[in-house]
Amino acid sequence: MNKRKAAEVYPFLENYMARKEEQIAENEQIIERYEKKRHMEERSYQSMSPLRRMFTGKKPDHHLAVEYIHYVKRPMQQIRQLRAELENARLIMNNSNPSDLVTISDDLEKELI
Repeated sequence: MNKRKAAEVYPFLENYMARKEEQIAENEQIIERYEKKRHMEERSYQSMSPLRRMFTGKKPDHHLAVEYIHYVKRPMQQIRQLRAELENARLIMNNSNPSDLVTISDDLEKELI
């Protein structure tokens, strides 16, 4: 944890918060696209005739589980982490005066430099 003047950190925090919000939106889009694709695949499979279904088959459950982890679970974890970082930045912006010394995390310090 490092101490910096709040006025020195404010311009950076605004850009930092915008980047984090953009990353959250991208992750949400990944999840939405995957869920839409899965619903379309399921609808397509269900609309097939029983004979065609027998020859086509479904993806094995373990493949679906791996896809779920990759396209839903990991992005959700990243979204939670990004929202926590965003909340921390908002606290710094809202609870300090420009002349105050604020404590910033090591991650923020690395990006500030």
